[in-house]
Amino acid sequence: MTKADDQVAAVDDAPADPYILDAQIGYLLRLANQRHALIFQEHAILDLTPTQFSAMVRLLDEGECSQNELGRRTAMDVATIKGVVDRLRAKGLVNLKPDPKDKRRTTISPAGPEAELRDRLHGMGRTITEQTLAPLTRAERATLLRLLSRLA
Repeated sequence: MTKADDQVAAVDDAPADPYILDAQIGYLLRLANQRHALIFQEHAILDLTPTQFSAMVRLLDEGECSQNELGRRTAMDVATIKGVVDRLRAKGLVNLKPDPKDKRRTTISPAGPEAELRDRLHGMGRTITEQTLAPLTRAERATLLRLLSRLA
């Protein structure tokens, strides 16, 4: 064995860094999410949950669609989006109607004045984002969002 081989073997045999919970991505993401959830609750309008908020913003920004399409647009599985749509309908925020092209399918659209609701939800979202990211500089915010986008 050469000296270089010995060095590689020594590195391979070295103990891994100690496992420190406070330095783990899952733990830190959970803590950050808890903080964000509290901020969201403080500023939520219309008694919206984060998933309901996402669904409404997608509908308002991208327009009428099927329940399955809305699930894809918001990265929610079939069961989750069904519950979200049912609750939005119960709140009077969305309308459901048969798809004229496919009678087996239902389309979902926002109820009421869309521009006003879009402005209110976008404003709410901006406030929540601003408060969630408040401890970071502008450069750190951009870096964090860029890196999280890569993970997502």
